[in-house]
Amino acid sequence: MRPPSTPPSPALLLQDGQDPRTRAAAARALDARSLRAVFMDLVGRPPRRAEAQEWLGRGRGELLDDLLGSEEFWAHWWHEQLYYFLLIDNFRPRTRAAKEVPTKLAEGRLHYRDALHQAALTPTFDLRNPGADTFVTVVMEQFCGVVVQDRASELEIGKVAYEGGKGRFLGTTAENQADVIRICVEHRDASRHFLAREHQRLLRRDLERKQLRKDAGRLHRDPWAYLALVREWLLSEAYDERLAALVPKSNSLFVRCLFVDLLDRLPEDDELEPMRNALDGLADSRPLRSVVVRLLLESGRAAVPAKAAIEDPTRWIGQQFPRFLGREATPEELRVFVTAFHEEGCEPSTILYALLSHSEYQSY
Repeated sequence: MRPPSTPPSPALLLQDGQDPRTRAAAARALDARSLRAVFMDLVGRPPRRAEAQEWLGRGRGELLDDLLGSEEFWAHWWHEQLYYFLLIDNFRPRTRAAKEVPTKLAEGRLHYRDALHQAALTPTFDLRNPGADTFVTVVMEQFCGVVVQDRASELEIGKVAYEGGKGRFLGTTAENQADVIRICVEHRDASRHFLAREHQRLLRRDLERKQLRKDAGRLHRDPWAYLALVREWLLSEAYDERLAALVPKSNSLFVRCLFVDLLDRLPEDDELEPMRNALDGLADSRPLRSVVVRLLLESGRAAVPAKAAIEDPTRWIGQQFPRFLGREATPEELRVFVTAFHEEGCEPSTILYALLSHSEYQSY
C-alpha cells in the first residue's frame, strides 16, 4: 500500500499503456449533454454557467483530470456513501472527523476504504443499526455483499464478537465490535462489492463478471487505484452507451440540479433534505417535482429575465434547451415554444417551467 501522503494523481492516468479507443474517448469533444452528464455523475450537479462556457467543446479526458480527486468529487462521493448506509437526516454524522473526510480524501490523507471504515465507526452508524443481530447483518451485507441467510454461521460468530467474545469471523479472528467492522471493510469481498455498486451507480449497468474480478483484485491490493478505475470506466464504450440513453435522476440529484440550473448554486443541507425527504416519500415523485420547480421559479431567487428584456425570443428559447436538457431544440419544438411565448399571459418563467417540469428533465 502506498503511504497516505502519496496517492496517484488522476492526471497521470492518460499516459503509457492506454489503448487507441481510450485515447479517442479522452479527446472526444464534450457536447452539452455529455458535459452535463459527467458533471452530474462525478460531482452530483450540472455545470454552472461559467463552467459550461469553459468546458464545452473540450476533451472529456481534460474534464476528468479536473474533477476526479477534487474535494467536490469526494464530497459528492461521501454524500452518496452516507446515503447508501442510510446515514441521513437525524443519522447523518456531524462530528468534525466525518465532516473532514472529503478534504482528507482530496489531500491524499485517506483512501476510499479508510473513509468507508470511518463511516461504520461513527456513533450514528451504531444508532442506525442497534443490537448485535442487526449490526452484524448490516455490516456483512452492506460492506461485503453477503447474503446472511447463506452465511448463518458467520453471522453467529460475528454476533459473539460484537458482544466481546472471540471467534473466527470471515477467516480472521474477531474479539469485539471494532474487529467485526475492520474485518468486513478489509475483506476481499468488500472490494468486489464496492466496485460493483460504484459501477452500477456511475454507469447504470453491472460490471462484467470477469472484469469485476480483475478490477476488484487490483483495488484490493491497492485502494488508491479507485480513481484510476473510475477514469477508465468513464472513458469506456460502456460509458458512451450510458450517455446515449437517458437515465432517471434521483430525487437528491433532481433538487441539486434545479438549484444549480436556476440559482447557479447548490442547495444547503437544510434546503436539500426537506425537499428530498418529501420526494422520497412518494411512489411517484414527478407531480411534486413540478411543484418544487414552480416554487423555486416563483421564489424571486431565480434569475429569470423580464419578457420585455428578451429582444430575440427564438434565440433565447433555443439557448434554454442545451442549458437544461443538454440538446438543441427541434424545429417543431422551437416553433411551438416561440408561438406560446408571444401569447398574452406567457412569461419567460412559463417557458422555463415547461422545460424543467418536462419528463426529459427528470433524466440525464
